[in-house]
Amino acid sequence: MTITMTTTGSREKAEQPEDLARLFVERANAGDAEGLAELYEPDAVLGFPPGAETVGREAIRAVCEQMLAKTGGVKFELEEALPTLRHGDLALTATRPADGTGGRAQVARRQPDGTWLRILDRPEARG
Repeated sequence: MTITMTTTGSREKAEQPEDLARLFVERANAGDAEGLAELYEPDAVLGFPPGAETVGREAIRAVCEQMLAKTGGVKFELEEALPTLRHGDLALTATRPADGTGGRAQVARRQPDGTWLRILDRPEARG
């Protein structure tokens, strides 16, 4: 697989839906809650904290700030990606969680500029 990068300002954009997981890990490890929120469409839905839904980029940014504050500097690792399913401008991505949470899945949508943003994100699903 070839990974192409687009950078606007100081943050790289996802050229492929699979790029979103890597960008999430990089930004989380940099403590960049704003950058994490930029990986989501303005009205995206995040299934986090566990058992709750966080709706909208600003709310997602706030949840990411809280999450990063709680990690205490523990670094995130890129997890094994499962094959991406695509249908037109939609993509379903998933990874095998290293922390035993059972599964992670995201739906991303291609943007008018050809890059990808998450619209649905379920980072934890107990097996």
